[in-house]
Amino acid sequence: MKEAMFYKKMKNKAVQCQLCPHFCFLKSCEKGKCGVRMNKEGTLYSLVYRKLCSMAVDAIEKKPLFHFAPGTKCLSIATVGCNLSCSFCQNWEISHPLGGEICGEETTPERIIEIAKKQDLPGIAYTYTEPTIAIEFYLEVMRLARKEGLYNVWVSNGYTNPEPAKRISGFLDAINVDLKGDIKFYQKLCDVPSEKPMKKVLEIYKSKNVWIEITNLVIPEYNDSIKQITKLVQWVKKKLGPETPIHFSRFFPYHKLQNVRFTPAETLEMAAKIADKNGMHYIYVGNVPNPRESTYCPNCKAVIIKRNGYGIGEIKERCPRCGYRIKLAGLKWVK
Repeated sequence: MKEAMFYKKMKNKAVQCQLCPHFCFLKSCEKGKCGVRMNKEGTLYSLVYRKLCSMAVDAIEKKPLFHFAPGTKCLSIATVGCNLSCSFCQNWEISHPLGGEICGEETTPERIIEIAKKQDLPGIAYTYTEPTIAIEFYLEVMRLARKEGLYNVWVSNGYTNPEPAKRISGFLDAINVDLKGDIKFYQKLCDVPSEKPMKKVLEIYKSKNVWIEITNLVIPEYNDSIKQITKLVQWVKKKLGPETPIHFSRFFPYHKLQNVRFTPAETLEMAAKIADKNGMHYIYVGNVPNPRESTYCPNCKAVIIKRNGYGIGEIKERCPRCGYRIKLAGLKWVK
């Protein structure tokens, strides 16, 4: 355990966690909604400090990040815990383990960096569960990774308060945020009152020059209407810019939404066409094989980077047909 960052001491040994917009008020021996931050006699502790429940090597495209260090592989790490309770969670066994068990193997930041470098991996991905809830541990890893010349990327739900986001940004190279839907979607399926904190934190990452990509998991009857998708796309374009890659991902029945059908391919194509019509430059469809895995020239629509699953063809910065320069980041890590 380690004393947590971002909390306030209250009366009678209570504390208020200020890491995310839940602002959990905790009496002694109580855990926050994330399940991994606990008040012990007036001090808030991280229960997942240096405890990894998962470690694997992934393609950066799996995050998905298509325009940051394309074609590279990264060491992906996770602790248990999450500050959202999404009905459709694909990793619920570790985001909210039964009985609240804090499982994980004791691992130091130095050991993580050693493993990455031994396998000649250029970076670390903090993924599978929400990285914010392990900020005390992950900041240590991120600082060391930056010192050793490795990149840091997050896969996040974006439910983070502004000050922690600013602290993270100092060591973060890229992030994929799952911007799930509108206010009704978050209230009904994620047990939070609003999508506004996610949008606010995305603007912070943008202002700090963190490379951003957006994923939108399209769930039938919940966030798949033309109006909902148009509103989301227009916000991304206005606040993050038309060169922000957006990934529309296919939903498969899982966890508490097993009674909901998988997303039809036609719905995903509709979403992609809405993004195209609204001027987004880089539009992708995930979780189903389709031509929209590849990167197309925003100017003449020629294929610039060909993809097949997580396989990637030649990385080109300019369109071979018209010479348009596409937006890529993290190329210094591409061999």
